[in-house]
Amino acid sequence: MNRELLMLVDAISREKSVERDVVFGAVEAALASATKKLYGGEADIRVAIDRDSGEYETFRRWHVVPNEAGLQNADAEILLFEAQEQIADIEVDDHIEEPVESVPIGRIGAQAAKQVILQKIRDAEREQLLNDFLSRGDKIFVGTVKRLDKGDIICESGRVEGRLKRGEMIPKENLRTGDRVRAVILGVDPTQRGPQIMLSRSSPEFMKELFAQEVPEIEQGLLEIKSCARDAGSRAKIAVLSHDKRVDPIGTCVGVRGSRVNGVTNELAGERVDIVLWSEDPAQFVIGALAPANVQSIVVDEERHAMDVVVDEENLAIAIGRGGQNVRLASDLTGWRINIMSAEESAAKHELETESVRKLFVEKLDVDAEVADILIAEGFTSLEEVAYVPMQEMLEVEAFDEDTVNELRTRAKDALLTMEIAREEKVEEVSQDLRDLEGVTPELVAKLAASDIHTRDDLADLAVDELVEMAGMDEGAARAMIMKAREHWFTA
Repeated sequence: MNRELLMLVDAISREKSVERDVVFGAVEAALASATKKLYGGEADIRVAIDRDSGEYETFRRWHVVPNEAGLQNADAEILLFEAQEQIADIEVDDHIEEPVESVPIGRIGAQAAKQVILQKIRDAEREQLLNDFLSRGDKIFVGTVKRLDKGDIICESGRVEGRLKRGEMIPKENLRTGDRVRAVILGVDPTQRGPQIMLSRSSPEFMKELFAQEVPEIEQGLLEIKSCARDAGSRAKIAVLSHDKRVDPIGTCVGVRGSRVNGVTNELAGERVDIVLWSEDPAQFVIGALAPANVQSIVVDEERHAMDVVVDEENLAIAIGRGGQNVRLASDLTGWRINIMSAEESAAKHELETESVRKLFVEKLDVDAEVADILIAEGFTSLEEVAYVPMQEMLEVEAFDEDTVNELRTRAKDALLTMEIAREEKVEEVSQDLRDLEGVTPELVAKLAASDIHTRDDLADLAVDELVEMAGMDEGAARAMIMKAREHWFTA
């Protein structure tokens, strides 16, 4: 029987072009499955076949778990202190094995063994094909549409299959069986039944890879695509940087008479592409990203990671774009929140902010509006600046003498201390269920407390834009946090 087992393994290995170890593993799994049925429950069985003689042994195994964890599966687990009674130096996550009687191969049932073996071999073949394909390092999957599967498209390249999910397709694109298709490889999902290579035609990565194929300078390292933002099938923006001063990044990506950018556009169902020059200066980068709109002025708010961009009336619609598309893509491309406004709106906002700062100075520093206006005119916008800006800098203000400066700094420091005490008292009012919510940091707790958000329900009642405004987080994160806060409404 042992000799027949070795001959069978060799025959299957040659026929299916898989490693002998894979076939041995399939037989071991079949034997272990049959032995497990004898014990019932969730017993853990291991079978070891000698690769040379064909003889095999069977072991029952117990996983060592911490004493405080308790047994979740008594058929296959053992507490650490019990295991140490058998093996003194054993540790958590080790295994204890006990030899048990082996089931004869003839008793496991030829059909059951065959099914297990063939399934293991199919899995091994698929894994080998997948590994061979991935080892080539291709980033774009080129194949044909093989079939539809619950709205997803299964694509075939040689003997390898990939899955293009509905959400990763270009909207309104109609792919049919037999059509040639190109898509970027997002990764491999080993938990996926069927094709495990995940594909996308709508992701920014696909556009980057298409440009890399169309523009040799990118492959050579002379050019680099720093970021990309897409409304798949409609419009996109890419930011490019040249590492060689002799190479014009935008012209090189466009190509002679637009040949290179048209090659990408044709692959993406006519998606229009704006090519933007990347800049280390965030303001300059945003100005370029908003093209073709002309920007009058820009104000950068580092704390909120946002920019107020002023354009004239003629450029307002262009800057915003149809349905807000242009400003949304520019924001995605640059990573900054962009607020488009007219000169009148900017002036009104500036006046509102000035009035707010004036009121703060009058109230907290106990000065009249004239002194507050002098501070504002000299560029002071917060109590921290008044309290901690270098003394010499404040003495340069012509309207203030040294005594006035010292008094203003003392009042500012006192006001900040009072405000900090009040802030800490508010933070203490925040409930523990809100503090324990996933993603809530001490910094966020302070911001929420300042806006009188003290409980999980308070947070759950907020609109997304309200949380964005008070916490300075992006829309996606704010939406996710509000939904997390609302979870207990549906599970209670």
